[in-house]
Amino acid sequence: MAIRDAKDAIQHAVLSWPGVTAYPHRFGGTEYRLGRREIGHVHGDYLVDIPFPTRLRDEIVAAGRAEPHHVLPESGWVSFYLREESDIQRAIDLLRQSYDLAVAQQARRAEA
Repeated sequence: MAIRDAKDAIQHAVLSWPGVTAYPHRFGGTEYRLGRREIGHVHGDYLVDIPFPTRLRDEIVAAGRAEPHHVLPESGWVSFYLREESDIQRAIDLLRQSYDLAVAQQARRAEA
């Protein structure tokens, strides 16, 4: 079941973060990037896919914060289904975690 206007609420939050841009995703929906790195994408009002390092992905899944990716379950990606209104903020929190990792990675590259 989709949550009406979830994608709009998520987009409003994610695009408020410094450096984040939105693009059409190749499999539908909207992809969010920091520079060239994708921090996640939203499929309509019902599904968010987010990349993480595998170790962190395992922690997130074990904690019940998301599920393994619906197509690539062995990858570092997670899938988060929007089933109730409160899931919008949970999705934003996961996207923010991905964003923070991308910002840290950019900072490490700039120092090198």
